[in-house]
Amino acid sequence: MKNLKITVNGVVYDVQVEETDGSAAPSAPAIAPAAAIKAAPKPAPAQTAGGEAVKSPMPGTILDVPVKAGQAVKTGDVLVVLEAMKMENEIKASRDATVASVAVSKGESVDTGAVLVTLN
Repeated sequence: MKNLKITVNGVVYDVQVEETDGSAAPSAPAIAPAAAIKAAPKPAPAQTAGGEAVKSPMPGTILDVPVKAGQAVKTGDVLVVLEAMKMENEIKASRDATVASVAVSKGESVDTGAVLVTLN
């Protein structure tokens, strides 16, 4: 058995993987009870020298950036509209802040974890 750490959407999971020689018949994967799975606490928002980096939760294309650097935003204000899997996802401010910088533009493709906006 090998113990591995796997990160899915920013959450770290400890998993065990068994190596086989491939001669055994395939079987259904064993699933540990939910109580036995320990997930690491969700990481705090990334802090950069200029403030809090708001990152893309998934890969996609930027459809709109309704904010500009220096603009004051309130909790829940839309910072970026991201299209992923044919759906529009609004990335919103998690707190009252001022937009320090905007790192993306309309039409740009982004990967998971890409910095979209920095808040002060």
